[in-house]
Amino acid sequence: MHLILIGFFIVMSIVSFFTMGHDKTAAQAHKRRVPERTLWNLAILGGGVGAYLGMILYRHKTKHMSFRIGFTLLAILQVALIIWAAPLLKEWS
Repeated sequence: MHLILIGFFIVMSIVSFFTMGHDKTAAQAHKRRVPERTLWNLAILGGGVGAYLGMILYRHKTKHMSFRIGFTLLAILQVALIIWAAPLLKEWS
């Protein structure tokens, strides 16, 4: 069970990371963008670490204080959740 939880967070982070990259590329090319709501939803639904890393590595949304603070807090909270929940879920397996 704990591997499923960790796997879920990893997959969501990968999706969030590449979505941030896609949105940065679209912004530079003046093409259709990924809605901010989608970026937030991906981050909230488990992709906080990927969204944060995408923001930093792609230098995307870094001027938006809500993204800088929000993605950082989500990443910290999600990592803390995994650390806290993994041993509990391991016992249930």
